[in-house]
Amino acid sequence: MFLYGLIGYPLGHSKSAILFNQRFRKEGKTNHEYRLFSMADLNGFHALIDSQPGLFGLNVTTPYKTKIIAFLDELDETAQRIGAVNTITIFRDGKTYRTCGHNTDAGGFLQSLPQPLPFSKALVLGTGGAAKAVAHALRSLNIDCCFVSRSAHAENTLTYGEITPETIEGCKCIINATPVGMYPHIDALPPIPYEPLSPAHFLIDLVYNPPQTRFLKQGVIKNCTTMNGSSMLVHQADLAYSLFQEQEH
Repeated sequence: MFLYGLIGYPLGHSKSAILFNQRFRKEGKTNHEYRLFSMADLNGFHALIDSQPGLFGLNVTTPYKTKIIAFLDELDETAQRIGAVNTITIFRDGKTYRTCGHNTDAGGFLQSLPQPLPFSKALVLGTGGAAKAVAHALRSLNIDCCFVSRSAHAENTLTYGEITPETIEGCKCIINATPVGMYPHIDALPPIPYEPLSPAHFLIDLVYNPPQTRFLKQGVIKNCTTMNGSSMLVHQADLAYSLFQEQEH
């Protein structure tokens, strides 16, 4: 049995198991299975791998994309540059194993974007692993990015309280890279000024459940272009799938 899975907390919103298991069945891989491993903390990470001898790979979601790095043996070059991991390959040799962290979020996000991009500057809401991957992807396209954090002050980072209407007018792309608005908290939305939004704006929400968050609904009201995280989910999963399959051969 080749076992794969997702770690994070909570996982009630995730569609990863559906995506991977459908693909396994489509390709006739009856000895492959993908499961959700909800973990309230990462202290049980190694115990999970020890208890599942058929576990050869994991995906990582909120809130562990940066925290998981301390638990891994190595990172590939992309994960090192981004400082976040959303895919782990597990190389086994008898009772011992070695873990390697990868980041397919950046590549998945790039593949989900329309071309040519209708903006040159982006406001990225959040500073976690997903936000780091998105910013890495955009900067590879020479798109200027500014992060938004709830409290921490860092280089090229604003707090939500520092966002003005002029900030919104100057950033034609706004990306919600936080879990705000994700099921079951569907009434929540990031605290930014929405009045300055215009048809020239492009709103992207990495959340895909629900398909249209309150954040995106504000964009629809203002006739903005909007996109949820469904396409990114599929593309990053395809990249992760390739990593898992490479390791089996």
